[in-house]
Amino acid sequence: MSSAPLPSRIGPYLVERRLGAGGMGEVYLAYSVAGEPVAVKVIRPDRTDPHTRARFEREAAIARTISGTGRVARFIEADPFAEQPWLAMDYVPGRPLSDVVRNQGPLSAPLVASLGALLAEGLAAVHSAGLVHRDLKAQNVILGDFGPVIIDFGLGAFVGASKGSLTQAGMVIGTVRCMPPEQALGEMDVTQAADVYGLGTVLLYAATEHYPYDGARWEAVAAQVVNPEIGPDLSGLPDELAPIVTGMLAHRADDRPSLEEVTRQCADLMRQLGTSPARARRALIQETTAKDHPTMVQPQPDGPMLDRLDSLERLLREESASPAENIPAPPPGGGGSGPDTPAESDVASSPPPVLVSAQGPEPGSGSPAEPVPQKGRPPASRRVAEELRERYAVGPALAWLKR
Repeated sequence: MSSAPLPSRIGPYLVERRLGAGGMGEVYLAYSVAGEPVAVKVIRPDRTDPHTRARFEREAAIARTISGTGRVARFIEADPFAEQPWLAMDYVPGRPLSDVVRNQGPLSAPLVASLGALLAEGLAAVHSAGLVHRDLKAQNVILGDFGPVIIDFGLGAFVGASKGSLTQAGMVIGTVRCMPPEQALGEMDVTQAADVYGLGTVLLYAATEHYPYDGARWEAVAAQVVNPEIGPDLSGLPDELAPIVTGMLAHRADDRPSLEEVTRQCADLMRQLGTSPARARRALIQETTAKDHPTMVQPQPDGPMLDRLDSLERLLREESASPAENIPAPPPGGGGSGPDTPAESDVASSPPPVLVSAQGPEPGSGSPAEPVPQKGRPPASRRVAEELRERYAVGPALAWLKR
């Protein structure tokens, strides 16, 4: 876990503690002004090139429209133009599937089938919004009182954003084992079949405590993943689950089943094993929920945090009342591309980008003091967005980047 100073505030949220760190960045437990717990992820600086920021902005806007499932942690808001982009999602009480399997051992076949049916239903809602998760793995599935929930959704823009992503130190070790061949080869336009593959790796891990490919270095793992002559390691997989998982891990994307087929296959298997989907779901929750585990409890702000939230509420009110007319105009011609400005060569033609969230300053230096707003100046991310809009108002309009 990182030893970096704990930021006091990220956007409009006050940080309580660090929840974890990974290849994409760090995630914190934070609270909204109303005291609602949220999980806020700050993206690593080396993942924030202009191309990826613009793509993140587009996907974040779409992610907010997802409905029809409780199996994906709700996307709340994001700021792709912060010094370090961040996104906020619902805090999901529970334990990662990876921890449950590590501590309790592999799940039985009926429970794995229940897991597959429930997650396939949730992913179908994501796909109906035109998005792909791209980073499904056991660490990104939380098991709690409601059953399995997929987290880290909205980070898809940063996964495989460029062919060089596989060479990022610390980025792939925990991910390449769950990547489909087309993603491991650096293809940016992965389809929904990539998530079917990722879900297959999750089910394999749940049943066996290992992924389809492994190795000492990520390069060795990737070489196996992309080689059609090397089949996945299915050792320990119950015979009843083999047909489902094998199909999901097919090398060619076109050979994998749809999510609807996965749901149907898993439901049929549960019935063959003498249970029903509803009963298997209840058993899955009962066997994976540790009632006395601290992560199973919905966090609540304590007295000091409530005081900080009161101060934040006043601070945000002052920021929203600050006049935006005092923003200095950008120099003629735009002044070039900086780290917060998409390069003109990266875009085509259509409407200018619209900022998803422009509240609050960027993550702080870790100082316990609350940030003080500058009168007459909105947060940096909002200034960047306004400058972009003004810069391109008289020139060719911008279109969203194509994946």
